[in-house]
Amino acid sequence: MPEAVRMDGKEVARRVRAEVADRAQALSQAGAAPGLSVVLVGDDPASHVYVGRKEKAALKAGIRGATHRLPESATTEEVLALVQSLNDDPAVHGILVQLPLPRAVDTDLVLDAVHPSKDVDGFHPANAGLLASGLDAIAPCTPSGIMRILEEYGVDCNGKDAVVIGRSRIVGRPMAALLTNANATVTLCHSRTHDLQGHARRADILIVAVGRPEMVTADWVKPGAVVIDVGINRTDEGTLVGDVDYASVEPIAGHLTPVPGGVGPMTIATLLSNTCLLAERGG
Repeated sequence: MPEAVRMDGKEVARRVRAEVADRAQALSQAGAAPGLSVVLVGDDPASHVYVGRKEKAALKAGIRGATHRLPESATTEEVLALVQSLNDDPAVHGILVQLPLPRAVDTDLVLDAVHPSKDVDGFHPANAGLLASGLDAIAPCTPSGIMRILEEYGVDCNGKDAVVIGRSRIVGRPMAALLTNANATVTLCHSRTHDLQGHARRADILIVAVGRPEMVTADWVKPGAVVIDVGINRTDEGTLVGDVDYASVEPIAGHLTPVPGGVGPMTIATLLSNTCLLAERGG
């Protein structure tokens, strides 16, 4: 059996970023240069790394980026005040609240305070509701990026059995909605699902987003299935692995995303694309 087609997220992200640069240039020439503001609270090292990457990518794409930093001691009220000031700034088209927030800050309250028209992450209940209803909505970046990867590799979701493992607000739930809107028959699995392996085994398209290193092995995968690995886990040896055991699944799957280099690069690329979309809408 031939090895799975390796779905190169880096290459797809490169194309998305090129498109974004053209859109950002057109917006700037029309006097509406897209602006992305990031709210960064606390001292989480990984968050600082991620925000740095987003700043660099935005600048390269021609998007005005600004990071607003608050200390670890910031209160929910202080974060809400910052978000409201960005809501009121007409030069800001997209607002991103970098997660995780410190434990003392009410994450749901802060995310819900971002105006839906500036909700670049698609986390606001209004946007989530539109997405779940099959209406036009800003969708979270990682699921949107996955849909673009599927499109670029000619994967037709119409009528396919799709299984999503993980029901987070960030990936699993919106992923299920996007697949449903693409006419797939979707099963959303989670930690309480009975016979999780059996569900996975029936999938034509399998999306895994659970944060458990190499949980999905060859005996979880239907021969020829499209397998999308959203997980990024660091082993004791310091290497990065996904939620899928790439080595064992590769001979079984028809298409497979690697870790790193699969879904990850698409998240930032889609963030930039969402920013342009909000600017084009005049958000």
